[in-house]
Amino acid sequence: MFRVSMVIPITRHSENSRRRFNVYDNAWEANNKIMDMMQELELLSDEQSESQNAQRDREGLGHSQPDEEVLDAYSRAVITAAERVSPSVVYIEVEQPVSSRRRGPARVPRETRGSGSGFIFTPDGFILTNSHVVHNARGIEVTVLDGHKYRAELIGDDPDTDLAVIRINAPNLVPARLGDAQQIRVGQLVLAIGNPYGFQYSVTAGVVSALGRSLRSQSGRLMDAVIQTDAALNPGNSGGPLVNSRGEVIGVNTAMILPAQGICFATSIDTAKFVASRLIRDGRVSRSYIGLAGQNVPLPRRIVRYYDLPVESGILVVSFEESSPARKGGVREGDIIVGFDEHPTHGIDDLHKLLTEERIGHESSLTVIRGTQRLKLRVIPAESRDGAGN
Repeated sequence: MFRVSMVIPITRHSENSRRRFNVYDNAWEANNKIMDMMQELELLSDEQSESQNAQRDREGLGHSQPDEEVLDAYSRAVITAAERVSPSVVYIEVEQPVSSRRRGPARVPRETRGSGSGFIFTPDGFILTNSHVVHNARGIEVTVLDGHKYRAELIGDDPDTDLAVIRINAPNLVPARLGDAQQIRVGQLVLAIGNPYGFQYSVTAGVVSALGRSLRSQSGRLMDAVIQTDAALNPGNSGGPLVNSRGEVIGVNTAMILPAQGICFATSIDTAKFVASRLIRDGRVSRSYIGLAGQNVPLPRRIVRYYDLPVESGILVVSFEESSPARKGGVREGDIIVGFDEHPTHGIDDLHKLLTEERIGHESSLTVIRGTQRLKLRVIPAESRDGAGN
């Protein structure tokens, strides 16, 4: 009994131990399987992360590639336009007299040298530039792209629009292609090509900042339809072309505001076409004038209300030229001009715009305020002489 009773517990204990060991083995195997699965999941996660990173890298390259293409397109546009126009751009050197303030018979004439830019616009050697570059020049020398120099003839200049035409006799000239000012848009790419400070064939790029600006010329008249650009201009750029991305000339560079940066101006190519045609045909641009000097003044409010005038200012007549059309028509000093041919005149600039070539020799009406009276006078505008006023 004793041995039997002792064997049974041992046997049961062994079976329980084996069972516990089997449970432990099964748990260990399950734990190993779980660890293996976790490692596999980690590997899959790492692969997925690498794939996502690679995709992001590819997308990043995809985003940067169009930017590079845009920059390349911009560079190509600038290069193409510059290469098309550069053969037409010329460097102009002038000799101009300098007046001396010394008195006496021993006065010695002096000369100074200046320079500017221009561009060939016909195959037979006509060149457009600024009036202030060649005005009153005693000698003009033009250097073309290949370095050859030629003496130039002044065909004519128009200080009222700051434009001039000169001509050279040279072979194998490449004329620039002229554009259309009506197609210009604010924000479009433009190039200014010229010879600033004597550095020949310099190119600067910018955009059209504004259209329809007004700029006063050296003669005192107001130039309309002026293009404003931020393409850098410097002394020596005057007369050079303002070019669009197709290599077409859309303006003639004329001025910059020295204290400012990025505010430069060019005369519209449509104005340049008209003036150049008149200079080639006649050597000058004909305009009408009535031969008086005046200043802008405000009108008394009671006069404006009484006559229901469309303007609140006018031109006070200060003086006349001898035998001028205005004096012959009965205009007096102290009269205030408020209208010309039924067009209201707020000031001198309005009168300038109305005194066109078509009015030469044709009778026109002049509305004036004399004291408290409104009068209509008849004047016949004459052809303006160089340096003539209104």
